[in-house]
Amino acid sequence: MSDIKFKEINLQKGQFIFLTRICENQGINQIDLSNLLKVDKTTTTKATQKLIEAGYIDKKRDHIDKRIWRLYPKEKALKVYSFIIEEENRNIEICFNNFSAEEKELVNKLVKKMRENIENDWKETKNF
Repeated sequence: MSDIKFKEINLQKGQFIFLTRICENQGINQIDLSNLLKVDKTTTTKATQKLIEAGYIDKKRDHIDKRIWRLYPKEKALKVYSFIIEEENRNIEICFNNFSAEEKELVNKLVKKMRENIENDWKETKNF
């Protein structure tokens, strides 16, 4: 659903996830972004390059460690950020239609447990 909606603002499949995290973590480097999203460096590189080409973000060298590139949202990204968040919140609301408070709490606990499993697996995978 999000990919269809975000075509209106020229974001391709899954790019909105990268864009929102860059807006929320201005100056993040690609390694930290990969770790935050639990994706490999190649995926992050491809996504950020497309966002640069689309005029959403800038990539600048760190002023202390010249090996590190920092990612910053451009004005264009900041303008669409609230639209992206609103759309994501709308999707969440739709998912929870006709759920009781207890069911919502259960889903929250289960998703949290799933996130912890993914994080543990990610840490194990990264360390081998």
